[in-house]
Amino acid sequence: MENETTDFIRQRIESDLAENALDQGVITRFPPEPNGFLHIGHAKSICLNFGVAQEYGGETYLRFDDTNPVKESNEYVESIQRDVAWLGFQWKTITHASDYFEQIYSYAEALMRDGKAYVCSLDAEQIRATRGTLTQPGENSPYRDRTVDENLDLFRRMRAGEFSDGTHVARLKIDMASPNLNMRDPVIYRIRHASHQRTGDDWCVYPMYDFTHGICDAIEHISHSLCTLEFADHRPLYDWVLENINMNYHPPQIEFSRLGLEYTVMSKRLLHRLVDEHLVTGWDDPRMPTIAGLRRRGVPASAIREFCQRIGVTKQDNVIEMNLLDFCIRQELESSVPRGMAVLNPLKVVITNYEGSETLEGPWHAQNQDLGRRQLPFGAEIFIEHDDFANEPPPKWKRLSPGEMVRLRYAYIIRCDEVIEDDSGNVVQLNCTYFADSKSGQDTSGLKPKGVVHWVDASAGVPITVLDYGRLFNVPNPSSKTFLDDINPNSLTRLDAMAEPALLAHESRRFQFERQGYFYRDEQADGGAPVFNKTVSLREGF
Repeated sequence: MENETTDFIRQRIESDLAENALDQGVITRFPPEPNGFLHIGHAKSICLNFGVAQEYGGETYLRFDDTNPVKESNEYVESIQRDVAWLGFQWKTITHASDYFEQIYSYAEALMRDGKAYVCSLDAEQIRATRGTLTQPGENSPYRDRTVDENLDLFRRMRAGEFSDGTHVARLKIDMASPNLNMRDPVIYRIRHASHQRTGDDWCVYPMYDFTHGICDAIEHISHSLCTLEFADHRPLYDWVLENINMNYHPPQIEFSRLGLEYTVMSKRLLHRLVDEHLVTGWDDPRMPTIAGLRRRGVPASAIREFCQRIGVTKQDNVIEMNLLDFCIRQELESSVPRGMAVLNPLKVVITNYEGSETLEGPWHAQNQDLGRRQLPFGAEIFIEHDDFANEPPPKWKRLSPGEMVRLRYAYIIRCDEVIEDDSGNVVQLNCTYFADSKSGQDTSGLKPKGVVHWVDASAGVPITVLDYGRLFNVPNPSSKTFLDDINPNSLTRLDAMAEPALLAHESRRFQFERQGYFYRDEQADGGAPVFNKTVSLREGF
């Protein structure tokens, strides 16, 4: 099959297909642990696993790695399903590691009967102390030579709930001198007296991911088990497990690079801290790298898919510039969303020679006429941006200043005649003259103002709240040790703004505020003025 993307994973799949090595076609899986919300790093894995299956006419399992009931919940299960579907992918079926708990347990017992696993009574600290280092071999557990009967008896009593957490674990008997630390008698079961979100209190022993992963892949007949690079050192263990249990299928594990993104963190542990310590408003805070946060910020799913495609699939971990994600967002929104006017920092303008009111008109998008047109109320009092006026303008200033003119977008040319300040010297109002023969589309005035500014009618404008989100961290690569110190205290700015009324009547939630950026009407805002979250600026502004 012809494919513009020739990364090593697709090359492997095409090779397997050419050799008729795939009896059931391409079957992939996305196996998140339901212990937090998915982030944009997971989006890369989602796009890859679901994407290659789609490309080659295959299917993808959405499998929940629910082997640690202490950290997992149905809230996370539901959020993961929501995020995968929102990204535009459909799974073959939903499975859970817990679907296979009985089978996985039986394989552990079989390994004990074969002398390839044992029950170890060292505690976690003792196991760590005897594991050795990269240059020193580990030490055999004093319980390594328990008899088969002893091991089976203890393991069954562990399952029956006779022992407290941490009393015993089950370990594989491989090689305590292996140069790969993952092969030094890894733990495959531990005791957890905790209620599981699906199996309740049926189990109090739970398998480790490294033991569970390959077994689930084999049961589901996964054709290509795609993992991120940190699992490369675990592949020998993945293979060992499948070679030493009675399975007639052995999927290949193939590793690809993780996605890192500047000015954020991807560690679930650190993301949990941000949420638990109320450093953000929740998992869907628009400053978070979570898919829920990006969705609430107004990022379209198509932009995330495009971003993942652009960064590609490699075997080298890297950190991607945030500007690439911003570029993909702008590219998706530029031609498709309506453009309206909102004044984020209002300055009152009184047009002293204008009487009455009228309704003007403007397109929703100058280059996309299919988006239609909207009406713009206009009267003697309007708001413009404070930043569009300067008492003492710098060179080449193209906005309003004393005695100078600007065009009001879709309206008239005005000239600033008088500047009114409060007792502190702050500009609070401009009195201006308008030129009746300068109406947009019908201008016969001959005047040549230097610039164009946006505006909102003071009487018809609608108060809105704008949440302007910046980078969550001050540094591109926050350290896990100092990330609290790296948090940007000014990552959120709240603005009391004014919007043209047509913005609030439009069915779209995404808009470009002309000359400002792209914004998204927050579906979750409670009461008060409508809330618009800033999605991205019009250009690189950080």
